[in-house]
Amino acid sequence: MRNSLKPNQLLLGQIKLARMMTMSESEFAVAQAELENSRLFSLLKTAGIIRLSEFPHARFAAKQFAGYGLKTSVSGIGGLIDGNGELIQIIQRIGQKKFEAWFLKSESSEVEVAKDCDLTLDEIHKLRDFVDKVYIQSEFEQTGSEPSTPSEQVLSAVAGISIENGKPVLSFFHREIWKGQYAVNQQKLAEYLHMVSSHEADKAERMIGKLEFMKRRKTTLYRLLEILLKEQEAYLVSGEPSKRKPLTQRELSRDICVDASVLNRLVSNKSVQLPWGLEAPLSALIPSAKQINRELLYHIIEANPDYTDEQLRHEIEFRHGVKLSRRSIAQYRKELCSAKCHKF
Repeated sequence: MRNSLKPNQLLLGQIKLARMMTMSESEFAVAQAELENSRLFSLLKTAGIIRLSEFPHARFAAKQFAGYGLKTSVSGIGGLIDGNGELIQIIQRIGQKKFEAWFLKSESSEVEVAKDCDLTLDEIHKLRDFVDKVYIQSEFEQTGSEPSTPSEQVLSAVAGISIENGKPVLSFFHREIWKGQYAVNQQKLAEYLHMVSSHEADKAERMIGKLEFMKRRKTTLYRLLEILLKEQEAYLVSGEPSKRKPLTQRELSRDICVDASVLNRLVSNKSVQLPWGLEAPLSALIPSAKQINRELLYHIIEANPDYTDEQLRHEIEFRHGVKLSRRSIAQYRKELCSAKCHKF
């Protein structure tokens, strides 16, 4: 760039980057397409100033549950992340296509569903209740609510995770975004800036700046997903939530070399499709030790609602090797009761 950035320009740049990080995949795809379709972009690309560099080993897949989004606040996250849970086993038994056809795309009678899927009425009710709590039609997200009630945010699905040869692999849903990233030939850019008017040079610099922000968003998210697949491999392969590693965004931000606030914005509204077919918030792969312990305790309480704090303390240590004080057990139980409307 020709001039050094002033403090207010740096602040403006941080704001623009923050907005870029919080864009949904569809919003980002639109912004990228608008940029690529501009006359200036074509000129700079033809001049060799910008070129597309492919992501190594990038794979692509069609997103399942088409037309549906995942709410940012759902009560069924435990079911989403449990690859061996009862609901997941039912879905796997009937198959992904039938689950999508009967529970996401139709309002068929229970008799029809039971006959085609070989399910009991109780199983049908459990799956429908699960879908009602977790999945919504995105086209209705912005309608039907009072102006004073903000609509609930829908997470943006980035990629699907599958298991191949015992390893988790990633396939992106938006080919146009993940086909590659743009690199800038600084020497050719400098030559171009000296050839054109100051007005045209400013326009070119602004475009290059936007490309740099787009590149940072993609490379940061790409690197984050790579790390999460490696760190959570045991969980993704087994489907057992207890095998998730506790991680913090602060630790991850250091590994990726970005500010923790930038990573927080990036993660806040993104999701991935887990190997067993259900979509979950990206944050589900970044659990704190407390979140993991809460979920382990939740399953024990759900199966044994009459257990005392002392019994729960012994049970969680016996099952999972987690040592918690009675005070922590009492606090977790209180939080779970509050979250579940005093269900326990």
